[in-house]
Amino acid sequence: QNLLRQIELSGSLSVTESAISGLFSLAREGAHLCRIIAKEGGVVALFKICRQDCFRCLYPQTLRTLASICCVEEGMHQLEKVDGILCLADILTDNSHSEATHAEAAAVIAQITSPHLTFTQHLSSFLENMEEIVTALVKLCQEASSGEVFLLASAALANITFFDTMACEILLQLNAMKILLAACSDKRIVDTPYSRDQVVTILANMSVLDQCASEFIQGNGIHLLMEMLFEKSSSGNPAEVAACERVQQKSAVTLARLSRDPEVADAAVKLSCIPRLIKLCRSPTERNNSDSVLVACLAALRRLAVMSPDGLEDSDFQQLVKPRLVDSFLLCTNMEESFV
Repeated sequence: QNLLRQIELSGSLSVTESAISGLFSLAREGAHLCRIIAKEGGVVALFKICRQDCFRCLYPQTLRTLASICCVEEGMHQLEKVDGILCLADILTDNSHSEATHAEAAAVIAQITSPHLTFTQHLSSFLENMEEIVTALVKLCQEASSGEVFLLASAALANITFFDTMACEILLQLNAMKILLAACSDKRIVDTPYSRDQVVTILANMSVLDQCASEFIQGNGIHLLMEMLFEKSSSGNPAEVAACERVQQKSAVTLARLSRDPEVADAAVKLSCIPRLIKLCRSPTERNNSDSVLVACLAALRRLAVMSPDGLEDSDFQQLVKPRLVDSFLLCTNMEESFV
């Protein structure tokens, strides 16, 4: 209450900045404190800051605090009440704001559209502003000056593609596939498995649209998916290992979906995707013993085998392609026991 009173009543930049900093520290303590901040009017007060030009220099810090508080349902309800989505859309589409401000606005969008949250269904105002938000996020991905900015913008886009299927059609119209594929070839911008995870999530969700195949081939997308099938953690850090598994799994899913198109399947066969998929199925260490990677690779392999049966040896066909998917899966997971 004290901190919020300072934000409400002070016209001083330094006092307001200090109070926002205090709120941010509290919000990082966990969901319990985020609920208290939201109930006491924290979201309302912070959005008030984001609507005043005299506090522009505090926007990044204010938005970062909002992203922390909006991980709880109470925070989300408050955001809806004060028309927070419209405010975020205004910030994202206003080119006079700094990249840092745009990136932190993207972080709030990523937070409130997270597929892990069970209470996002009441974000009705999101759909009204979705097209301009998606357009601004694609632009932020294209112009990102650092890996961190790209990660925040692409994470928001990835979550939005789960949130509403119309997003994928908007992305297709905006040439997003070409922009994302081009970003992946810039190691300065797409520099971690976490960024590649966001990109391949968007690609996997877009690949349900038939029109994506030709754009994918033009942007050298098959080559990128092949690289992603080799994704490995360099640090062994559990979060990074999990991100690498997701990259492998989603790149196999994207490949399976896009290989409905004979041209994509042909390009995938020429780039030796079949031997790599076989290796991921047969060698548990290659996929870090991940069952989800195994299922996705089996599905992709079966799709490609229809298009190019010559790429398989008889044993691969008998074990990985011919049986029911569940039988091939059980066969490959049982291999792990014999390795131990």
